[in-house]
Amino acid sequence: MQLILLEKVANLGNLGDVVKVKDGYGRNFLIPQGKAKRATEANMAEFEAKKAEFEKQQAALLKAAQERAKKLDSFVLEVTQKSGVDGKLFGSVTNFDISEELTKAGHEVNKSEIRMPDGPLKTVGEHLVSVALHADVVFDITVKVLGDTD
Repeated sequence: MQLILLEKVANLGNLGDVVKVKDGYGRNFLIPQGKAKRATEANMAEFEAKKAEFEKQQAALLKAAQERAKKLDSFVLEVTQKSGVDGKLFGSVTNFDISEELTKAGHEVNKSEIRMPDGPLKTVGEHLVSVALHADVVFDITVKVLGDTD
């Protein structure tokens, strides 16, 4: 399936690129999310007519993401979980828990913006967690997991 990207998509392409993707990825994710349109002649002409508008919109989104990143720069989040005496948690700290705690601290972050490539945090201590507010704005925050042995 050939698509025109309406915004930058990580590991795929930039705004305006015509890319070939698998049918399911395009039909079930990119098109419903508003990230792409089918690469038909009519859509290509419509995109070229509105290209400046799309670029302006993406620049505004990037600027907003950069401002949010400045507020979170060198932020340390403390999360308390039940743990055993050996430092292992009963359960884990997930991206949902981290986004919830960041929201309580006054930083609006969705759980989908938190990247945990090694999976949920299962031990007490300091861990680096990536936050991707935009395809070009990815940074790390420190999550300090505190054990509660009560």
